[in-house]
Amino acid sequence: MNAVVSVVGKDKVGILAGVSTKCAEFNANINDVSQTIVNNFFTMFMIVSIDNLTIEFTRFGDELKDFGREMGLEINVMHEDIFNLMHKI
Repeated sequence: MNAVVSVVGKDKVGILAGVSTKCAEFNANINDVSQTIVNNFFTMFMIVSIDNLTIEFTRFGDELKDFGREMGLEINVMHEDIFNLMHKI
């Protein structure tokens, strides 16, 4: 199973490294990543494998959200099943 991680905030050094390190801390493998900077705003979407998480999925989302607050970012984690249902027509 996968999750979609979205990150938005003012651009600064270390965002990708920090979020990647946090994912690795809980054994979430990054399968794909897309990032861009628009008018000094950093945006990133990651697809991460959550099959081998070392903590519960909801706790993983909370940990990333808390990490985002510490860095001045908005980080959201959504299970791929929910994401797919939201975008199904």
